[in-house]
Amino acid sequence: MKYVKLIFISILTLTGLISVNAQEKITLSGAIATALNQNTSVIKSTNSLETSVASLKSAYGSLLPTLNFNSGWNWQRTSSSGSTVLDFYGQPQALPPTETDSRSYNMSLGGNVTLFDGLANISTINQRKNDLQSAKYDLEKLRQDVILQTVNLFITITNNEKVLKFQQEDVKYNEDMLQKVKEMYELKMKANADLYAQEYQTANSRLSFLQAKNNYEKSKIALLNYLSKDILKEYVFEMDSTFLPESVKDIDNINALIQSALANRNDYQSSKLKYESSEYQLTIARGGLLPSLSGNYNLSTSATKAQDLFNRKVYSFGLSLNFPIFSRWTTELAIQSALVLNKNTNEDLNALERQIKSDLKNAVLDLQTAKLQLDVTKAALKAAQETWEIKRDSYNLGSATFIDQQQSYRDYVQSMNNSIASESNYVYRQFGLLSAMGMLRSE
Repeated sequence: MKYVKLIFISILTLTGLISVNAQEKITLSGAIATALNQNTSVIKSTNSLETSVASLKSAYGSLLPTLNFNSGWNWQRTSSSGSTVLDFYGQPQALPPTETDSRSYNMSLGGNVTLFDGLANISTINQRKNDLQSAKYDLEKLRQDVILQTVNLFITITNNEKVLKFQQEDVKYNEDMLQKVKEMYELKMKANADLYAQEYQTANSRLSFLQAKNNYEKSKIALLNYLSKDILKEYVFEMDSTFLPESVKDIDNINALIQSALANRNDYQSSKLKYESSEYQLTIARGGLLPSLSGNYNLSTSATKAQDLFNRKVYSFGLSLNFPIFSRWTTELAIQSALVLNKNTNEDLNALERQIKSDLKNAVLDLQTAKLQLDVTKAALKAAQETWEIKRDSYNLGSATFIDQQQSYRDYVQSMNNSIASESNYVYRQFGLLSAMGMLRSE
């Protein structure tokens, strides 16, 4: 029987080791890397950069001449069954039946080049450059938003995990206390009111444990879905301290922080480029008021026989100057639309600057408040724990009531929950400030 127990214990131990080894460990840095690689919005934005690159290449192409090659072959047959015609003197003359075949071959090589179009082509190139760089800034801002969201989901998991572990300890403590009160009640050493109160406290502790477990599981599902992971697998989550942010120095100097944010925020840099692009669009529209100059060139040959194609060659080159006189107000519409776009993008830039200042100020206030809350909750937790230990010892000695001991323990539980929440909130607010300053990086 002894050996059977040893074998059973060994099997259980081995099963536990296999289960632990089968669990996939996810760190914060790993979760961020996964999110950046698998997030649908990031993937689509990355793919869209290829269109912006092709658009810039096309803009450069407008400076180059075009070249086209054309080739043709034609066959024609004329058949006549015979007819009567009048000759030079007006006398009728009969013509015999005839059948004539004719063939022709032709080739041409040529194209055209824009020599001047009111500098619209140069402005288009500059505009496409800005659009490409703006798209890169937008992609980087999206990546930072993904990082912050991943951090939020990950910190929620670690917070709920700490709460769950504490609630496990809380259930064990209350169940042990309930067993102790029952034994003392059976020995007539405690009143039934103490037993009922502890039963109520134990039931509440079990309920809190179930709620904490539910919150923990839901937070895992939220992160795993965000990372496109299989929610049915088992995972272990670990906050790698190497990725925790360093506190921003001198957060009281709000003006310096704002200048740093304006220099580092990718969305602000993108908005400035979009404003510059709108100015280039205005130049392009005004180009419709200026004359345009283009050149054309061509080399062609034709023959009735293929072998005679290059016996006769035709070279041509020409210039075409176009003066816009009346375009039915289409140019005016283009200019007005560009002016409105320029004004709106400038307003967007100013609004974003105000929003960045507001975001930064709020982030600083949130971080300062979170730091104070962390200090306060730690002090409150220490005081609540010491008070509970005193009341517990006093209750065991009979100098304190069970209600006093219970109330001090509830205060300790609440202080512990507040402390866990404040620690998580402080870490998240540090990431939030870095995000508001545009300094949140995945490296």
